[in-house]
Amino acid sequence: MPIATVNPATGETVRTYEAHTPDEVERRIAAAYETFLTYRTTSFAERSRLLRRAAELLDEDREDIARTMTIEMGKPLAAARAEAAKCAKAMRWYADHAEALLADEHPAEADVRDAGADAARVLYRPLGPVLAVMPWNFPLWQVVRFAAPALMAGNTGLLKHASNVPQTALYLGELFHRAGFPEGCFQTLLIGSGAVEAVLRDPRVAAATLTGSEPAGRSVAAVAGDEVKKTVLELGGSDPYIVMASADVERAAETAVTARAQNNGQSCIAAKRFIVHADVYDSFAERFTAGMAALTVGDPMADGTDIGPLATEQGRRDLEELVDDAVAKGAEVLCGGGRPEDRTAGWFYRPTVLAGITPEMRIHQEEAFGPVATLYRVAGIDEAVAVANDTPFGLSSNVWTLDDADVERFVRDLQAGGVFVNGMTASHPALPFGGVKRSGYGRELSGHGIREFCNTTTVWRRTSGD
Repeated sequence: MPIATVNPATGETVRTYEAHTPDEVERRIAAAYETFLTYRTTSFAERSRLLRRAAELLDEDREDIARTMTIEMGKPLAAARAEAAKCAKAMRWYADHAEALLADEHPAEADVRDAGADAARVLYRPLGPVLAVMPWNFPLWQVVRFAAPALMAGNTGLLKHASNVPQTALYLGELFHRAGFPEGCFQTLLIGSGAVEAVLRDPRVAAATLTGSEPAGRSVAAVAGDEVKKTVLELGGSDPYIVMASADVERAAETAVTARAQNNGQSCIAAKRFIVHADVYDSFAERFTAGMAALTVGDPMADGTDIGPLATEQGRRDLEELVDDAVAKGAEVLCGGGRPEDRTAGWFYRPTVLAGITPEMRIHQEEAFGPVATLYRVAGIDEAVAVANDTPFGLSSNVWTLDDADVERFVRDLQAGGVFVNGMTASHPALPFGGVKRSGYGRELSGHGIREFCNTTTVWRRTSGD
């Protein structure tokens, strides 16, 4: 895949880039390692000052970088602005909290004595250069949610971004440089996927994090496993959105539209499978379908656009194949189901709701990465849990119910990294984020995320000669 900005609203190639040569990649890896040796000893106060400056610059650049993101991957401009603001917020959160999150831990005195020591503590030390392999769907946020905690922990970063968002990738490297971070602290590698293995195998690279597809995750995990290097993987998701009989159906349906259509439907944590109790199915389906059909598909730069184009032509083909397969096997199209007739250029797809989904359909097991929702009718909570868990993924989940017993059952039995009750899944710096099953492993954000790329070190000490 060429490293190029291709406007998905028009199909026009805006700008192409030459990949970094092996010599340039070597120079950047060396800089990341050499910088780490001194940056790791900087104070939290100094790192915090630098990260706050990066947040200030990002706020100043918000309009420009938002337009860049929209041109590169097609999200509505308002959503791009919100993404930039969220990134600045996360930077400030880690600047404020990192020192406390990585404070030394002191075991109970009785346990220290039982371990045969006079003193003991646990501390968190940075690992070194971390390779980040990142996707195009949230081209700023996916990187910042790794970079902010990694840099605050004392690591350095090497970014291999998706090849269709090179301008955003280069902006990120420049942002941290402009903020005053030492040369080599955070650098962008303009390389294709075929060059990732060599970078990961370099002994100076300590670990890797990847957000992306399941095949990409397998590839990186295999190489890292062979090298015995730490990885964090956030892969696909096919999140259930469960609506029980006691739910506020009107609010659940209204929120469901946002939950499915966010980011043009191209979000791992977007709700995709809508599992609805039979008692409220008809009411929910009517409201939800009307809401999806009412979304405005159009120019992502224009005010009032709800759904822009899919980011890539291949992505639209993949989505069309899933829908066509479902329809051929008996699914009912409640709205949408194809390309908008008034959009002959670009990679647009109409918001779509499918009902009558059966296990034989590919969309029952595969992730629909675009504005396509599937509806399931269930008789009760047992069936709801069974349908929700009948997927290889386990990223997050949404539950709508006013029954406390329902909540406890879902929290206990849903196979997912998150359970959001009476609301839609969202990420926040204070809350750990990640999944189970084929959605990956490890956690980003919160204290859990900042410690992923730290050496958890036990210090055991005797002060006497006895």
